[in-house]
Amino acid sequence: MNKSIITQHYLPLLLVALLFSSCQFKKGGTANNEPTLSSVAQSDKQWTGIAVSQSGRLFVNYPYWSGNVPVSVAEITDGVARAYPDMQWNQRTGSLSFNAVQSVFIDDKDRLWVLDTNNPQFRGVNTTGPQLYHFNLETNEVEKIYTFPKGVYKTDSYFNDVRIDTQQEVAYMTDSGDGAIIVLNLDTGQAQRLLDDHPSTQNETDHLICDGRRWENSVHSDGIALSPDRQYLYYIALSAHTLYRIKTAVLLNKDISPKELAKQVEKVKKIPATDGMLFDKIGNLYLGGLETNAVNRLTVDDTVETVIQSPRIRWADSFAMDKDGNLYFTTSQIHLDEKERGVYEVLKLSFN
Repeated sequence: MNKSIITQHYLPLLLVALLFSSCQFKKGGTANNEPTLSSVAQSDKQWTGIAVSQSGRLFVNYPYWSGNVPVSVAEITDGVARAYPDMQWNQRTGSLSFNAVQSVFIDDKDRLWVLDTNNPQFRGVNTTGPQLYHFNLETNEVEKIYTFPKGVYKTDSYFNDVRIDTQQEVAYMTDSGDGAIIVLNLDTGQAQRLLDDHPSTQNETDHLICDGRRWENSVHSDGIALSPDRQYLYYIALSAHTLYRIKTAVLLNKDISPKELAKQVEKVKKIPATDGMLFDKIGNLYLGGLETNAVNRLTVDDTVETVIQSPRIRWADSFAMDKDGNLYFTTSQIHLDEKERGVYEVLKLSFN
């Protein structure tokens, strides 16, 4: 066979192969489309929540689960965590100070929200009750403090995670201590406790097998996410595998009865156990992979896929995304005995 015939025979195949290779590299930066995993910050203290502002400011919080928590909220600059907004706020003394912060969140108006359980070391909610703080990132001053009446919270409540609907000016929170969804009107300050003790807000199991280890705990509604169109609130218990959702219009309907509200809960699907959850702008729902040291996502076409798996991902706790679509998350190593834990990290997934 002469050279010209060989070229004519194989040229179409070569062009197809080159095109395929080009598409693979353009999408994810590598042949198998895996994102790049990098460390942004490290700590010898356990952190859970994370938030990223529109300008790239990075915030974390340290839960009050032990007696060795010198700071509740910090801003990370050049890899170094510094008390936010100052050390006085982190002294646990006086009316303007954090106590037992579980999560931080920045909404699409670039407002920082700090959710304080006021349930230190899971000993029960103190007389102040849970609090939600709104901070102005331009002034680093607190703008408003929201409190909750008894009944909206219970003795063993642990307000865990928060999402903000900036169009309706509503905050949605999970209570992982005594399963429920909390809905707060940010204009009036009025709050409701919904789906209290409903199966969707309760744990499904008393343990998880994480990285081959049995982690025994019964934690109720935990991860929460607001769909990009704000039409649905997604949520899941920590000790569970069933993802649920409910229309936000139903949650905001004050005339609906608890019985009718319960009928509106939808089972989405079975997913790997996750702590936090976060939607990107196009509707992919990012999830932890507590059992397999992974980060997963529920795609817009309803497929659960593994984004990345690594021994460094020791309990992906909470998620945040910057304006460029990079995903940040904390590793809290909850499933490990304290003596077995290594450094806690803020990890970053870059997709291009």
